[in-house]
Amino acid sequence: MNLQLEGDRLKINLTFLEKLLALQFNYAFEIPLAHIEQVSTEKPSSRLQYRMPGTAIPGLFAAGTYYSDRGREFWYVTGDRHYLVLDLKDEFYQRVVLSLDQNETWAERLAGTRV
Repeated sequence: MNLQLEGDRLKINLTFLEKLLALQFNYAFEIPLAHIEQVSTEKPSSRLQYRMPGTAIPGLFAAGTYYSDRGREFWYVTGDRHYLVLDLKDEFYQRVVLSLDQNETWAERLAGTRV
């Protein structure tokens, strides 16, 4: 997974394998920074009710679209650490939950660039 800032947008590029596991071949993650309401590195609540489409092995990884009482969420997490949680407004997903090694760096970067 590769994150990059381009102008006023965050781009999340998944590898082919990540797209395959998440069953996300047609959705491109380009999120306007103004649509990011909150950024966190805390472990997210996993009140997930439905996974559709996606793949999961409890305790190992969760990838794909999930539905919770908050609405539609995209998860791509491996293990139980290094979370980057983006709460969004006016987007297809209400929340994006990722795990990546530089989660603290990205959280600081995004918190500093939000409009």
